[in-house]
Amino acid sequence: MGDLIDLLGKYDVLGAFFMTIKLTLGGAVGSLIIGTVVAICRVSPVPVLRAIGTSYVTLIRNTPLTLIVFFCLFGLVNTLRLQFADPSSPTSLNDTTFRLGLLALSVYHASFVAEALRSGINTVPPGQAEAARSIGLGFVPTLTSIVLPQAFRGAVAPLGNTLIALTKNTTVVATIGVAESAYVMRGMIEFDGSKLFLIFFIMAAGFVILTLPLGILFTWMSRRLAVQR
Repeated sequence: MGDLIDLLGKYDVLGAFFMTIKLTLGGAVGSLIIGTVVAICRVSPVPVLRAIGTSYVTLIRNTPLTLIVFFCLFGLVNTLRLQFADPSSPTSLNDTTFRLGLLALSVYHASFVAEALRSGINTVPPGQAEAARSIGLGFVPTLTSIVLPQAFRGAVAPLGNTLIALTKNTTVVATIGVAESAYVMRGMIEFDGSKLFLIFFIMAAGFVILTLPLGILFTWMSRRLAVQR
């Protein structure tokens, strides 16, 4: 117990997991927005949009998240010189790496969100879309008013799995210096390597605390919001 208290006092473990939570929430919102747009492209009647959506999912889903994170840092910042924070700010570096991490997480997990939503769209009976078109609704109103609400309900379980995966994948952004849980764990191992098993226990317990309630919540929601056919 003394070693546990010593580690928690020496390292900002709670702050690191708070950063993990911020990355998870920000990445969830970003991936949901991008993924919804990509899913709409995937089911669009316009061949060009379908090709764009398919290409995005195929390319991003089969690219390691680590490569996407490094591309954001070295491609967007070092090569293209894009600015993601005020250079004169004393927290410019931290703000930049945080926003790059959010961007990478959003872009990567959007491909999984898009496929989850597409599977939800496929559960909606085609007759409902045909009925909407018969009363004069176009593709976008039919999608937003009839198809997507049911698709989200049908995709609750896979969206929950994506959110849990996103929570765990936040550890990847430690490679560009974002001070989340994996970043702090690396410092703990470096300076307190003799407490290796305790360090692993702390980090594992932290992620269980974050992901277990999500699993329970989305399981309940998938049953509660299931569309009765």
